[in-house]
Amino acid sequence: MLYRHLTDTCLAASIGDTGLSEDAFTRSLLAAAPAHDRLCQLTESGSLPFLSVAAGVDDLAPLRPLADDWRGRFRDVVVLGTGGSSLGGQTLYALCDQGFGPTGGDPRLHFLDNVDPHTLAALLGALDLKHTGIIAISKSGGTAETMAQALILLPALAEAVGSDKVPAHAMVITEPNPSPLKALAERYGLPCFDHDPGIGGRFSVLSLVGLLPAMIVGLDVDALRRGAHEVLSATLKADRVEASAPAIGAAIAVALLHERKISQSVVLTYSDRLATFGLWYRQLWAESLGKDGTGTTPIRAMGTADHHSQLQLYLAGPRDKMFTIVMPAGVGQGPVMDAETAHSVGSDSLAGHAYGDLLDAAARATAETLARNGRPVRLIRIATLDEATLGALLMHFMLETIVAADLLGVNAFDQPAVEEGKVLTREYLTKPVT
Repeated sequence: MLYRHLTDTCLAASIGDTGLSEDAFTRSLLAAAPAHDRLCQLTESGSLPFLSVAAGVDDLAPLRPLADDWRGRFRDVVVLGTGGSSLGGQTLYALCDQGFGPTGGDPRLHFLDNVDPHTLAALLGALDLKHTGIIAISKSGGTAETMAQALILLPALAEAVGSDKVPAHAMVITEPNPSPLKALAERYGLPCFDHDPGIGGRFSVLSLVGLLPAMIVGLDVDALRRGAHEVLSATLKADRVEASAPAIGAAIAVALLHERKISQSVVLTYSDRLATFGLWYRQLWAESLGKDGTGTTPIRAMGTADHHSQLQLYLAGPRDKMFTIVMPAGVGQGPVMDAETAHSVGSDSLAGHAYGDLLDAAARATAETLARNGRPVRLIRIATLDEATLGALLMHFMLETIVAADLLGVNAFDQPAVEEGKVLTREYLTKPVT
């Protein structure tokens, strides 16, 4: 496996009575067995296309020449979209850009996932649209935020490059049904790629929604899918629920909710390249499970930065949180701190250490301290953070979420509560501001 899933410090035997008893854990695992079986049946029948794409390669072939063309022609690519249409792509892109731009001359991706007018103005002021590509993504084709972005950027692009050249600079990903975004693509003559209607936005990272932007910046999307498929295959082949890491994770989270009133799920990652992964997880878990008065609240945290902002609460605040610590290998990585200088200024513990030694020590210390203080904490240990490992993590958490939803008795794939706000937003736009 591309990661190790260590859960002992979620159990009472390791952390005391705030953890799960062996009986409670066993009961939850037994309850997860039918959920795991249903997941396997749905996957094998092809009823969950967002999982089926993990084994696919043919769907990517038509995209490769396009990605190569854009990588060679553009300095910047703007991805329009929000929620799942954006967070998956952002999570993948973080592998090659930690905020300073990608290396090797690849285009810089900009994910415009909000509708703050100041951000839009700043982006337009920074871009040379003659050397910019635009990808507009909306599953339904009617997402207000995405349409608003497109209705501003496409006319600006037409003014900069000429209307006849807009199709060489922009494309659309949406369902193959009539929609405002589809009509906008037709108006400008844009290439339009089909968003599979059976794949929800928050589960779309392994489809062209996440992979096309990744291909444009040269990420190895084949390795990404291989890593995801490795986890999916292991889950399908598991002859008992105890052999399925995603099912174990779901069983623990749901049992802690029911048995210990653990209502919050903190994912604490120790790599800047996983910063957006935490945001992707937050949407996946919240929107899939938060229904019918149940679910747990996901929280994204970053080590070591949030040691100085949240750890006090985590250790001494309410005992209502489960922790997942994602720990890539850090020992020996990065520049080495000068030993003589460190000793001369009293930083003896840092002398002669690689930069990554501090990250690794801090992650291990935090995990142990949480456990000592009776906080349920599991570890996901990673040897190498690359496309294959990231694909494995994405698949693990998608499968874990599906099993958890089954255990909670909710539909993982809908989000009915958000529709009310969307309707009201449209109503407000038709009324004069007073």
